[in-house]
Amino acid sequence: MDGTDLLNRWQQRFPLERTPFAAIAAATGRPAPEVLAAFRDALRRGALSRIGGVFGPGAGGAGLLVAMAVPPARLDAVAALVSAEPQVNHNYEREHTLNLWFVVNAADAGAVEAVVARLEDATGLAAVRLPLVRPYRIDLGFDLRARTAPEAMAPQRRAPAVPAADRPLAALVEQGLPLVARPYDLWARELGCEPEAVLATLGGWLIDGTLKRFGAIVRHHELGFAANAMAVFDVPDGEVDTRGEALAQVPGVTLAYRRARGEGWPFNLYGMVHGRDREAVHAVLERAAVAAGLQHVPRSVLFSCRRFKQTGASRFGAPVMESAHAHA
Repeated sequence: MDGTDLLNRWQQRFPLERTPFAAIAAATGRPAPEVLAAFRDALRRGALSRIGGVFGPGAGGAGLLVAMAVPPARLDAVAALVSAEPQVNHNYEREHTLNLWFVVNAADAGAVEAVVARLEDATGLAAVRLPLVRPYRIDLGFDLRARTAPEAMAPQRRAPAVPAADRPLAALVEQGLPLVARPYDLWARELGCEPEAVLATLGGWLIDGTLKRFGAIVRHHELGFAANAMAVFDVPDGEVDTRGEALAQVPGVTLAYRRARGEGWPFNLYGMVHGRDREAVHAVLERAAVAAGLQHVPRSVLFSCRRFKQTGASRFGAPVMESAHAHA
């Protein structure tokens, strides 16, 4: 079992035990120091973003998908301004007239809007705001052995809000688990509580849907998933939930959600597919269109060209500081 196998297996159900790397060692038949070293190496080489959690919509904070039509000659400069905003966690060039797509996360909607307005002022460009209406499928990890990610899943439900008293722990979950033998002990010490309380809260969040998963958050591009496409569909409002729920069940669809339509942007249903090559992505999208009854609705497929920034979201504390990357 190499480092990639460890990442693949522990994207879900990462051990909620005082010595999680020892538990993984016992499950895999490898020495605990070797397991810990493999995770540290994956973090160093960029394959692992962090060991942490993905919070469900409703758990707290606010987020917004934003698109801009940037003149090609200005794209690098504008992308740099966007990436410099600490509350921007994803920033991509995509194949469309609306060619710069980024996500802003913050503690509340006012803070998100302040970032977007500041970027409009700095660039002189209009931002198309595309708020989330309903998630059908959110991040549940990748099958790193396949050409596309991941398998079908159960329907999504809105997450309970994180209580104010637990927001410091939520901020730590966003930042990532320390890669030491007893990482939860460090969190407990920082929070002024017992490790058992930390573990109990995390376990409860997984049960009630506050956390969609807790485990290895991988960087898909570094692990070979270089073909990233966002398919968008213009679905009649009365049908979009039915179509979206069906789309979320198609193996290979990574994300599926409904968003409000934007100025000059008629699309309201989104499906993300991450694959190792475009052929594999197109195959998933064609299968998904048939399965969800989307063959005859207007659609567009926007492949990513460059990744300017990819970090963890920050809704509960200080922005997650992680180096930006640019890839074709």
